[in-house]
Amino acid sequence: MGPGDHQLVRCVGGITFDRAGRLLVIRRARDPGRGLWSLPGGRVERGETDHEAVIREMREETGLRVVPTILAGRVIRGPYEIYDYLCEVGGGTLRAGDDAGDARWVDAGEFARLEITEGLAEALGEWGHLPRA
Repeated sequence: MGPGDHQLVRCVGGITFDRAGRLLVIRRARDPGRGLWSLPGGRVERGETDHEAVIREMREETGLRVVPTILAGRVIRGPYEIYDYLCEVGGGTLRAGDDAGDARWVDAGEFARLEITEGLAEALGEWGHLPRA
């Protein structure tokens, strides 16, 4: 690595829908994006796989146990390289925790009214994973 080069921070996010097609979102309680709505997720810790990180972050932020399936897409936001995975709920009870100020299922109309993190709607739309309800 030369002068000015920087390492991107690997992060993951979970794209999770309920049976009605509503998307699971959290309100960020910390920066970056404090107060904005986004997908649950966070940094991949040393020695973790992406799937392990998604499972941990989803449990910490939403109380739900999930099974990550396929990679939906990848975005770069500042120093963060975020890999978003589709997830299926395997148990747990929805509640906001860790660095999530709130967690909820939203339909397409609610999603359109939320203050969301920059680029989220565009990425989900491009990947075909906007709320269906």
